[in-house]
Amino acid sequence: MPHGIDPISDRAAYRQIADRLRGAVLRGDLESGAQLPSERTLMEEYKAARGTVRQAISLLRSEGLVTVEHGRGVFVRQQPPIRRLAHDRFARRHRKAGKAAFLAEAEAEGRRPEVEVLHVGAEKATAEVVDRLRLSAGESVLVRSRRYLSDGEPVELATSYLPFDLVDGTPICDPNPGPGGIYARLEELGHQLAHFTEEVTARMPLPDEVRALRLNPGVPVFRLARTAYDTDGRPVEICDTVMAADRYILSYDLPAR
Repeated sequence: MPHGIDPISDRAAYRQIADRLRGAVLRGDLESGAQLPSERTLMEEYKAARGTVRQAISLLRSEGLVTVEHGRGVFVRQQPPIRRLAHDRFARRHRKAGKAAFLAEAEAEGRRPEVEVLHVGAEKATAEVVDRLRLSAGESVLVRSRRYLSDGEPVELATSYLPFDLVDGTPICDPNPGPGGIYARLEELGHQLAHFTEEVTARMPLPDEVRALRLNPGVPVFRLARTAYDTDGRPVEICDTVMAADRYILSYDLPAR
């Protein structure tokens, strides 16, 4: 523990202990992966009861700052973030090299990428998908759901929706669409991609997202909604991605005009 901290009296609330431990984590006095002192050490240092110390640790755990490993102790949660470079990840050179965006991005950082295909199939488009893809009510879309892992750790869930009449009978309907991913296949079909729009929001995860992404208590997610447009201005794909917020840095390079 950092020096210069006065013990807390028995009458103080667990939140005071949590505040001091939180400050040590956020300042970097307790680094990523560092083990917190034992319960007994914290009890002695803060002159607090065991239950008070446990409440403080529970609060930090709910905030996503620490993990509790039974039989080992409490650790500052390691946060090796993936830097998501929005200005580069959809560059055509990656597709020409046969790499989809996530694969190119992970490999550039020296990480081991994996993609698990969870579902591929035609479905009736929901009202939101109809609106975003500019379809007619009742039209079908191809739905592609995946889970992405970096060095064996799940980091995001993604579901793409494409107009079914556009991709029916093409490799885009296969679990593995081939080198460069679905964007490479769309361009081979004559839909040269012109630009993408993205909207990012944050929220707490749903129970199935907690399980799929193996999220610790208190960790939020980003929801990134992307639309891909071809050179005719037609939206040819939308992708809803749920990302573990503690595992990403969203990086944007914006021109000053």
